[in-house]
Amino acid sequence: MAAASTPAIAVLARAKVDHEVHTYDHDPRSESFGTEAADILCERLGVERAQIFKTLVIRKHDGKLAVAVLPVTKTLSLKSAAAALDTRKVAMAERGEAERSSGYVFGGISPLGQKRALPTVVDDSALGWDRVLCSGGRRGLEIELDPRELVRLTHAVTAPIVTT
Repeated sequence: MAAASTPAIAVLARAKVDHEVHTYDHDPRSESFGTEAADILCERLGVERAQIFKTLVIRKHDGKLAVAVLPVTKTLSLKSAAAALDTRKVAMAERGEAERSSGYVFGGISPLGQKRALPTVVDDSALGWDRVLCSGGRRGLEIELDPRELVRLTHAVTAPIVTT
């Protein structure tokens, strides 16, 4: 692999974590970045949609931000995320604050290499896979890695955080 092209990839390289980088041509008309990635990568790589994870920035009741990482096929349970992060309530962060906090563009926010490390929760379904994919730090860039490494590097807790 060439020199790190995003902070997320740099984190993996510094930690010497085995990973693969996958790129695809992002369609600027796409409104669902996770679905777009899943549509392309499932066909290309032969992975399941449930192995592709999205990164959401959320706001805790105290005003501080946190991160939720969950399958692109699922919807975040705000109540479950709040419980996992040991806070009363969470809401989705505004797009601008998510970009400022993470240092990434919306639709390309990676759980790795954010400007500020935030409390993170990864849906526990990730641990059922040998490999998962998450954003590499820009639209059209995905990182494939062991989910345990994702949890370790983000200092995340794992919990069921999706709606049923």
